[in-house]
Amino acid sequence: MTMPARRAAALLACAAFGFATSAFAQDKTIKIGVLNDMSSLYADIGGPNSVAAVKMAVEDSGLKAKGWTIEVLSGDHQNKPDIGVNIARQWIDADKVDAIADTPSSGVALAVSNLVKEKNAVLLNSGAATADLTGKACTPNTVSFTYDTYMLANGTGKALTKAGGDSWFFLTADYAFGHALERDTGAVVTATGGKVLGGVKHPLNTADFSSFLLQAQSSKAKIIGLANAGGDTTNAIKQAAEFGIVQGGQKLAALLLFINDVHSLGLKTAQGLTFTESFYWDLNDQTREWSKRFQKVSPKGSMPSMTVAGLYAEILHYLKAMEALGSNPRDGAKVVAKMKELPTDDPLFGKGPLRQDGRRLIPAYLFEVKKPEESKGPWDYYKLVATIAPEDAAKPLKDSDCPLVKK
Repeated sequence: MTMPARRAAALLACAAFGFATSAFAQDKTIKIGVLNDMSSLYADIGGPNSVAAVKMAVEDSGLKAKGWTIEVLSGDHQNKPDIGVNIARQWIDADKVDAIADTPSSGVALAVSNLVKEKNAVLLNSGAATADLTGKACTPNTVSFTYDTYMLANGTGKALTKAGGDSWFFLTADYAFGHALERDTGAVVTATGGKVLGGVKHPLNTADFSSFLLQAQSSKAKIIGLANAGGDTTNAIKQAAEFGIVQGGQKLAALLLFINDVHSLGLKTAQGLTFTESFYWDLNDQTREWSKRFQKVSPKGSMPSMTVAGLYAEILHYLKAMEALGSNPRDGAKVVAKMKELPTDDPLFGKGPLRQDGRRLIPAYLFEVKKPEESKGPWDYYKLVATIAPEDAAKPLKDSDCPLVKK
């Protein structure tokens, strides 16, 4: 090859490299996979509503108008960790999904969190409750925005024990979420001066709670703690009414209750239930305005659950981090680090830091379900009992067993 020819070839190679580098630097494509229960006991809590909330966040972020291409996929994990992991693996490996979002069912979330770390993607958890996701099982690739079992225990568990409910019996969903919720609530009850008299574990998606409720009734505990969620919680509450448990002097503590559950139960059955959430559509002008917008795009015309609202806020912050990075780095840990670096501020939860353990600090609220005569209209279901400060709603970092936390 002559000198001019070699020079021309070198120039072409440099130009090609420069073009490739420029193209990589301008990678403004993002794929988000919404992974949740689309068809079973947690479908009303999230399901298609979660997909609608993610799409709202994508539109509200304004990134599409700035040249970004954002695609939203959805999948049904059927509350089975192996199915959830298989979907997530297919999304990441074949479909080049950058972030897995929602993941109700703690068993699924813990398994997917491990996969996401291995693949260096991102897990944006809003649906799974186990505090282990930001505790002993925390990773640089996972964040939890909305709530956890520590928040639920320190809200409902502490309040009811202080109010005289000093003996507890647990009905617990027999998987990671239920175990964590019973563990955390039991610890709070004991620390507050109460006693745990016992408990019984039930399979996920139980139709008949008769034998479990009879054990709870015979325990004579003042509080029957329902360490379950979704259809399991509503079935237990309905059947407890048939057994006359509340009329007999025992109180039900719905340790995880969503507005969709109350809507399904009706105020006549749900009235008086005390529970903890970090969001309610009627909290203030901003939550009302957004929730009414959401209701118009909700597949069932429902108000948003706490996890759906949290997912919207989480996706907004994730996209804010992507914009701050200037392009998609294809590096999940780098994106999460940027999320932690940027201040969080959204219309639903306001300001609050995203800590080094991946937990966002937001207030929690102790609510009571209204009596039918107290409700002023559709979805007017809650009375605010107390506000729990953000630093009390999350486990203190000094007590954290997350390996990311520098003490």
